[in-house]
Amino acid sequence: MMKNIKITLSLLLMISLSSCDEFLSETPDNRTEINTADKISELLVNAYPNGGTYMDFAETMTDNVADGQLSESLPKNTQNYNWEMQDETNVDTQTNYWDACYRAIAHANKALQAINELGNPSSLNPQKGEALLARAYSHFMLVSFWSQRYNPATADKDLGIPYVTEPEEVLIKKYTRNTVKEVFDFLQKDIEEGLKLVGNDYTEPKFHFTKEAANAFASRFYLVKGDWDKVLEVSAGLGSKPVGKLRNYLAFTNLDPNVQFIEYAKATEPANLLIVSAYSIYARASSRNRFYLAGDRSANILGSSTNIFGKTWLYKTYSYNSSMTVFSPKFKEYFKYTNLTANIGQPYLGTVLLSNDEFYLNRIEALVMKNRIAEANTELEYFFGTRTTGYNAATDKLTEAKVVDKYPVIDNEYTPYYAMTPVQTSYVKAIAETRRRDFIHEGIRYFDMKRFNIEVIHETFGKPANTLIKDDKRRALQIPLSASSNGVEKNPR
Repeated sequence: MMKNIKITLSLLLMISLSSCDEFLSETPDNRTEINTADKISELLVNAYPNGGTYMDFAETMTDNVADGQLSESLPKNTQNYNWEMQDETNVDTQTNYWDACYRAIAHANKALQAINELGNPSSLNPQKGEALLARAYSHFMLVSFWSQRYNPATADKDLGIPYVTEPEEVLIKKYTRNTVKEVFDFLQKDIEEGLKLVGNDYTEPKFHFTKEAANAFASRFYLVKGDWDKVLEVSAGLGSKPVGKLRNYLAFTNLDPNVQFIEYAKATEPANLLIVSAYSIYARASSRNRFYLAGDRSANILGSSTNIFGKTWLYKTYSYNSSMTVFSPKFKEYFKYTNLTANIGQPYLGTVLLSNDEFYLNRIEALVMKNRIAEANTELEYFFGTRTTGYNAATDKLTEAKVVDKYPVIDNEYTPYYAMTPVQTSYVKAIAETRRRDFIHEGIRYFDMKRFNIEVIHETFGKPANTLIKDDKRRALQIPLSASSNGVEKNPR
């Protein structure tokens, strides 16, 4: 198939690139000239982090997981659970994802350079918009994991990540870390310019930034920044009670679990906005990870006691061989054989990076923070209804009193950098718990855990509990050795 080649980059060290990217490893005189819209579009196929998934390490660091007491534990799973730096660099590790993001950024920057060299014609606006958004997405994920949470009061002093805006033209280039403020300023610039330019004209639109996916990503960014007006602006197209745009859990959970595995990340699912096919073995986590969604933790998150209408949720979990760990069928591994005789190949996993489900919840949270509680109530009731068994719109009503009673304010539990009223706190907590349920296994809880500075306690059978306190330095992952050994400053510990 495609011949693998290697290029040394200071942040990535030795990374593999396919022959369709061969120009990246050649001297300028020998590179294939990227001088047409088709060639730029082909380049942008690789502008998304597809060398692994963040979901394994992100999910394991949250309060969604517990000790399933399997007889053995993978080292990386134990290290993630204890918020330790991983000493592995293979698939689905922290280093692997860091590399995948900067590799994606390199492709986006090369596309932008090619567009600039062609004179920035308006005919290439869609490609330019996609490149800017893809570059922003990977940088956003990097700063979310490897820096402390965004706080405008300290952002100009907090260590961010290197924001790379130019293709590498030298063998080894030294990078310094931008501040979190600088990173967020770069992100906003790329996102806002990209939103103006990006289009929907793709052969496989769900694997690219479309206008809808771009707006969903922007809503996530503005939510972190606390810019509620912008969240509402980019999500206006969803409308009220977006029928047909959210995942139909009633239909989904009535399918055989083996079919659910396939259906969850399908491009034909209306709720899915951006999908990536990543080199990953995360689909095996439920039977290999000791620290996973254990049975008692599952009941606390997905059990009927958490349903505000007093009914059961439509979410279903399963287990292998009476294991103490359970799973929601979301990940289907596809194996690509490179040598049938030797039974050798690479596992791939379709993962949903952005969805209307998250997009809608972001909008509801912004409504709450703008004190538009009545509207937020209407939308949240609708969302709960799409996830509730036997929901009756005429009798299952959501009220402010119910939300405040079900999600009481606990002193010092949710502490974002901005102030919230008691009513806002109850609603934000309700939304965060809803997001937690909906995206179990997908690592989304990590972003809320960090944004709201939620304390997390991890217990291991036979050992003292390990607590991630508020503002714990371990909330920012340690910079990979491959980067720190090339001059990128480490995070304090």
